[in-house]
Amino acid sequence: MAIEVRNIQKSFGNFVALDDVSLKFSGGGLTALLGPSGCGKTTLLRIIAGLESPDHGQVLLDGEDASSRHVRERQVGFVFQHYALFKHMSVFENVAFGLRVKPRALRSTDAKIREKVMQLLKLVQLSWLADRYPAQLSGGQRQRIALARALAVEPKVLLLDEPFGALDAKVRKELRRWLRRLHDELQVTSIFVTHDQEEALEVADQVVLMNHGKVEQIGTPGDVYNHPASPFVYGFLGNVNLFRGRVDNGVLEADGVSLPAPHHADVRDAQGVGYVRPHDLEIERFTTGAQGIVVQLKRAHAIGPLAQLELERDDNAEPIEAVISNERFAALRLKQGETLVVRPKRMHVFVDEAV
Repeated sequence: MAIEVRNIQKSFGNFVALDDVSLKFSGGGLTALLGPSGCGKTTLLRIIAGLESPDHGQVLLDGEDASSRHVRERQVGFVFQHYALFKHMSVFENVAFGLRVKPRALRSTDAKIREKVMQLLKLVQLSWLADRYPAQLSGGQRQRIALARALAVEPKVLLLDEPFGALDAKVRKELRRWLRRLHDELQVTSIFVTHDQEEALEVADQVVLMNHGKVEQIGTPGDVYNHPASPFVYGFLGNVNLFRGRVDNGVLEADGVSLPAPHHADVRDAQGVGYVRPHDLEIERFTTGAQGIVVQLKRAHAIGPLAQLELERDDNAEPIEAVISNERFAALRLKQGETLVVRPKRMHVFVDEAV
């Protein structure tokens, strides 16, 4: 089922949760709504589900206006962060709940309900827990049961609100890979809310970056990471170093050095900020005449395949973070307090932006 929201506006008192949001979600795709707390992503998800009503705008399902449809008529499955399982019901009965409460004319026989529930429990790889109760399950198991329950009514749209937010990092990583495989098998149009950048970039086909009730950027994970449309997007998707200065004729003058900014060749004497990811910095020892930004090595964390370096600038600006391979770190034999030179290998410059 294709989903479209048009000009959605929603306020809670004086707080504007959604400010004229328009989006399209293709049928069968897996989209992540990504952004900081309070950006409007959960409110948008609830409006699509029918759990909230917009102050203005439309929700279209397969091209038809569904704004006035009750949540039961939208054929939507919803999975919450905190499972929302019925504690007094077994795993089997939790999954069967949506099938048992259907109108009598639409309800299947007990035998067919049992067959469907066991198929779903097998799908989420938990058929052996059918007789257990939620309190006897791990967090990851409870979330998979919640997903099976949402799928039981054969929704055309699956909406997930921070589905793995209450789980520890290891279980969360396992479950998001499992969700991706499950989606590839079922091909149900799915939208999930997250504030975890890694989660969105790893799992989704499409990422929608939101901030202050507006959409900042839409694109594939590769598009939004490699071609950020705004300083907010660049800063939100991973660590970044900022080099502030003046842009003139395709050059950013920052930290006493000239850094190329070829996309701004027509800019004359404007304030600008260069954004550089830690792994896009070259590191070498300082020598007389070396080209780059002079820094001192304040701290190094070299465990695993990568070494993270915290570097201090001469002008007491915010520290620079660099990431190099541990092999490179070992070969350089760097010591705390050494003077180094860093040069950006890749940089994105934004002009006249307040950061």
